Amino acid sequence: MNKKKILNDPVYGFINIPNELVFDIIEHSYFQRLRRIKQLGLTDLVYPGALHTRFHHAIGATYLMQKTLDTLRTKGVMIFDAEYEAALIAILLHDVGHGPFSHTLEFSLFQDVQHEQISLWIFDKLNKEFGGRLEMAKQIFTGTYHRKFLHQLVSSQLDVDRLDYLKRDSFFTGVYEGTIGAERIIKMINVENDQLVVEEKGIYSIENFLSARRLMYWQVYLHKTSVAAEAMLISLIKRAKKLTQKGKDVPATPAFRIFLERDISRQEFFDDKDLLDIFTMLDDTDIWGCIKMWQSHDDVVLARLSHALLNRRLWAIKLSNEKFPSELTDSLQQQLQEEGLTQAETKHFIQKGSISNSAYIARGGSINILMKTGEVVDVAQATDLPNIKAMSKIVKKYYLCYPKNLTLPELPQEESPV
Repeated sequence: MNKKKILNDPVYGFINIPNELVFDIIEHSYFQRLRRIKQLGLTDLVYPGALHTRFHHAIGATYLMQKTLDTLRTKGVMIFDAEYEAALIAILLHDVGHGPFSHTLEFSLFQDVQHEQISLWIFDKLNKEFGGRLEMAKQIFTGTYHRKFLHQLVSSQLDVDRLDYLKRDSFFTGVYEGTIGAERIIKMINVENDQLVVEEKGIYSIENFLSARRLMYWQVYLHKTSVAAEAMLISLIKRAKKLTQKGKDVPATPAFRIFLERDISRQEFFDDKDLLDIFTMLDDTDIWGCIKMWQSHDDVVLARLSHALLNRRLWAIKLSNEKFPSELTDSLQQQLQEEGLTQAETKHFIQKGSISNSAYIARGGSINILMKTGEVVDVAQATDLPNIKAMSKIVKKYYLCYPKNLTLPELPQEESPV
């Protein structure tokens, strides 16, 4: 079988699959599942073009990893062929543990199990299937490999994961203000004392990268309407779980049903090896198929929320610098009860929470600039540009979601999060 394939990517053009092992991993059912998981969850309800998948992103990030490793080699950084291949596999599989709708349902289907942990468990299964050939890739993924800069390329404040998703998400949403010069940044990357650095002449590209990331968070990833849609989906799944666990008949696919019937903890996930295989059968289509069935369910909460999501009848959302007082939710609940809902049912139609955004957090891994003098300094100290220092500040907003037919009492002045 010919495994020297070329993919035509809308962002980068033609991408070569570098070797047979990478090809075989891409062909595996665990990786193919990513074709059925949208990169941005429900964001296409705001930006109709945002229909790209985790598969697209993983392939794109692998392409950028190739470009970065090649650049480092031209600068004299010794990277053995085994390390080169392992780094490609580490980035290829970095998101393989994502569940349906990416981040949206990460803490609704099970408890305290992040997608990075599931990715690691899948890494272990694939490593066993491929006779231990993924061991170095796993070490790079987890940061246990002795050459730390390779892990930083997979996961850091400036990794190829972020370079791809910012460029790709900007392309598919049409939010061109989020465009970054990924190729320029890659050309400026180097290694100093086993740490990833950016050469001083690339500092303005880094400023643009951080500015674009901040803008993309407020305009795309934390867009008000997307937050409202995600709140609706989470509330819907919680209702389906509650009904299922009470013995009610809630139609679901076999794999999805397992996660509706049980409140699965991290330890249970680790102990029950079958759960991982069941999880790898889940994707967006399981959820949408069930939602289509649930819109005719006799439970009013399940039916209303399902119908609203399918027909884009999304909730209203308000943002505030302060937590919303309980009087507001009490008023909304009272209006819902006047429509015939019970007090317990009304809670599924009103959701509160918070969102936060910071483009750059130096602690836990900074972006280091290699100055012409040979000194390595944090990007926030390497420039007199006030933007980078300002982007280090975490901005937090509180939100309140509710059906649009309800009337909200007077609120504090809403402020723009930008």
